[in-house]
Amino acid sequence: MSNAAIILTTLIVYKGLLIAIGVWASRRTGTEADYLIGGRTLGPWVAGLSYAATSSSAWVLLGFSGFVFLVGVSALWMLPGIWGGYALLWIVMGRAMHREAAERGHITLADYLSGDAGERGKRLIGLISAALVVFCFIFYVAAQLQAAGTAMQSYFGLGVAESVLLGTGVVLIYSLLGGFWAISVTDMLQGLVMAFIAIIAPIAAVIAAGGPEAVFAALAADHPGHLETFGGRAGMAAAGFILGLSAIGLGTAGQPQLAARVMGVRDDAARRRAFAIAITWAVSVFIGMAILGLAGRTLALGLEAGEHEQVLFAAIYQLFPPVMAGVVLAALLSAVMSTVDSVLLSASASISHDARASRLWPGREVLIARVVMASLCAAAVYLTLAAPSDIFSRVLFAWNALGAAFGPIILARVFRWRPGAGPVIAAMLAGFALTVWFNQTGQGPGGLYERLLPWIPPLVILFATRRRAA
Repeated sequence: MSNAAIILTTLIVYKGLLIAIGVWASRRTGTEADYLIGGRTLGPWVAGLSYAATSSSAWVLLGFSGFVFLVGVSALWMLPGIWGGYALLWIVMGRAMHREAAERGHITLADYLSGDAGERGKRLIGLISAALVVFCFIFYVAAQLQAAGTAMQSYFGLGVAESVLLGTGVVLIYSLLGGFWAISVTDMLQGLVMAFIAIIAPIAAVIAAGGPEAVFAALAADHPGHLETFGGRAGMAAAGFILGLSAIGLGTAGQPQLAARVMGVRDDAARRRAFAIAITWAVSVFIGMAILGLAGRTLALGLEAGEHEQVLFAAIYQLFPPVMAGVVLAALLSAVMSTVDSVLLSASASISHDARASRLWPGREVLIARVVMASLCAAAVYLTLAAPSDIFSRVLFAWNALGAAFGPIILARVFRWRPGAGPVIAAMLAGFALTVWFNQTGQGPGGLYERLLPWIPPLVILFATRRRAA
């Protein structure tokens, strides 16, 4: 059997398992709350691992490992911010968010954002948040589909269009069938596979390079800039670089697909355990991909300029037999799907629930959510094929924009500032607009301007208009 046949067989078996999970989960999906938030019954393992897989996606396996490969150890300043983002959402914000979601019946993040607004304000917040979510998530999904296309193209020689359509088809099948339950269970499985790859791939790369000492010796000799802690920066430039990379964790606060895990976990004890599981996963996987990026730089992987995001592909192709290559490809597509499915569900919830499209056809809420999901997926496929871009920058833009739009409002509600509809809308638009502005005009050292500065005006607006709870 040829290498391609072995890889394809592994992939088919894995995708068949995902579809079977979707069929199983469809039996637990009867209401809108079941479809969009799993009926608030997630246990800690499903919630924690599905959160981790969804938040990291192809960005860590391809984007982060490629970033470390490209710039060296200075990229590691990103890690405290990423791990801090987990704590921000699960611990700082999570308790209040989970409690209120259960008490008031919130299904989406927009429900929580508009918790202190009147009925008209809730409608406006829902419409505006839906527009922002859909805009950002089309870019987000396009980045993930591009990663899937790259993987299929690398191993099978398929065209980009065929590869993207094949990966998208599998995602749609199980997501449309089982909704949040299917997505969470498959994401848990995919998180385990991703962790497996993030452990064995860097170990194999370090061994192939001759051990840790050989890796650092080779970097010092051939790529000395990769060992510079601040990437050659000094003084205020170095401080800005560190702050900018660390600020990436702020974006975690505004991601609807991640907030859904916090709101959908069954109780507060499960929330705390889910955080412990998720952060353990994140530490292991990100360190593993950082090691792979550094060790990969010392290996003769045959990567050309601009191909740094293919370091995982190249290392696996050289270091492992065909069966393992099949598992790795399945893991990569797992990373893609663990974000695509959750993002599509959150985007469809924004239109069907937050923008109240489902109210046009009472009793058909689940059907409306499914139709919206399929339509958004088609739009993302078009963007992927019409305007390809690198995975790292596309994901970070969507991440930062939603974080600045929604994160300050969540903090304000956790601090019990009780913002009304006007301040919430103003804060939302200010955070989003500033992120877009800095993305287009200059991001500063380490992306500082785009990631941190857009939070300041929204927080000022919300603080100045606060109405303290009695």
